[in-house]
Amino acid sequence: MAIKINSVLLIDDDETTNFIHERVIKKAGITENIIKAENGKVALDYLKETNSKPDLIFVDLNMPVLNGWEFLEQYRQLDEVQKGKVVIIMLTTDVNPYADTDKAPIHNFLNKPLTSEALNKILQEYFTSD
Repeated sequence: MAIKINSVLLIDDDETTNFIHERVIKKAGITENIIKAENGKVALDYLKETNSKPDLIFVDLNMPVLNGWEFLEQYRQLDEVQKGKVVIIMLTTDVNPYADTDKAPIHNFLNKPLTSEALNKILQEYFTSD
């Protein structure tokens, strides 16, 4: 049986990247609800205003307005209701994104673009019960 989750939030300023990641997620059939935010500020505003929290967030590291690290720092300060219970995966093209991992409540780093294989590993690791 395929793993199903409520929704996925894609945070990336690059439309092409969001398009590719949306296609990978749709092809996997894990959710019908994919929300896109072009930067961390838009994503934080969404999380503060909605009652339906995503189960999975993919956040880009390098974005204008509010980058991935800044988003994660402000996300950490949200109250538990605004955060929801979510798995956060940072997607990046950076060679060494691990330098600042103590700054953030992330579960994993992945290189862009998101692949079906990487998505399946995430689902198996974080969304299945033993």
